[in-house]
Amino acid sequence: MGVTAGPPAIPTHDEMVARLIAARQRLESVAHRTMVATSATLDERVGARVFLKCENLQRMGAFKFRGAYNTIVQLAEVARSRGVVAYSSGNHAQAVALVARMLGIPATIVMPSFAPAGKVEATRGYGAEVAFYDLAGEGREVMAGRIARERGMTLIPPFDHPEIVAGQGTAALELFEEAGPLDLLLVPVGGGGLLSGSALAAAVLSPRCRVIGVEPESGDDGGRSFRSGLLERAEHADTIADGARTPSLSPLTLALIRRSVADMITASDAELVQAMRFVWERMKLIVEPTGVLGLAPLLRAWPAARGLRVGVILSGGNVDMSLAQKWFAGPPPRP
Repeated sequence: MGVTAGPPAIPTHDEMVARLIAARQRLESVAHRTMVATSATLDERVGARVFLKCENLQRMGAFKFRGAYNTIVQLAEVARSRGVVAYSSGNHAQAVALVARMLGIPATIVMPSFAPAGKVEATRGYGAEVAFYDLAGEGREVMAGRIARERGMTLIPPFDHPEIVAGQGTAALELFEEAGPLDLLLVPVGGGGLLSGSALAAAVLSPRCRVIGVEPESGDDGGRSFRSGLLERAEHADTIADGARTPSLSPLTLALIRRSVADMITASDAELVQAMRFVWERMKLIVEPTGVLGLAPLLRAWPAARGLRVGVILSGGNVDMSLAQKWFAGPPPRP
């Protein structure tokens, strides 16, 4: 019978800190320690000292590798031998597929039929079986759960697990270690795993830092949940940030976010394209729309950041080049 990777219980702060430190040790010789990029042009434009944590340069091109490895490597041998299953629009899919290949275990990934072709090809390239679901049919979570039960595989959730959160938080740990204490940290939000882990890292290494989550305008379920304390939903968000189309946070990530995050804001698709063009053209960094969610508010001359030391997690770089060409077809952003 299939199982999940563990119960999504809500650990205490101290328990999560212990998980974060343990995750750091597991990932130290496995995950890339991605660079922290700076730009005098960016600093001048936004009126702040900005540090970009380049998880677009992580293994498989996104921060998701951290959480997937931290979770899967802890599975018992019998669970490993049966394999893992995951559901994802792209980056978690690739992360689980890559980790499964590294550990020599089978992997099946449930992906939407409309997932970016590059992400599907990369997932298959890592050796995973891809099973497609359609919006009009069986939901992805239901389908993944069924496959797990039928095949006796372990379900690896994209964000609703303490070890996933702890693994993702190691990116922010590295940022604070390299950049020092920060006043503000801006983090992309889909299901909330990266934001939860980043806030935990801030509490450990930069306790005065305000951590803010950034979502697409059409997928603001996290912000509404943050304010109401309830799990709000945003079904089928119409945004180019495909990695942030998750319909809602989870009970775990909502609890952790409300515990440690200062605020939640949004960015429009037009602002995401502007931010992508900036980092592509000025900094020579290939970052996907979801990956620049944290940067977009800064480029609109956001007054809350002026005069501060600001960290930004660039969460991924797996972008469909044909789509990027269409997004960039308009006029360039102002210098």
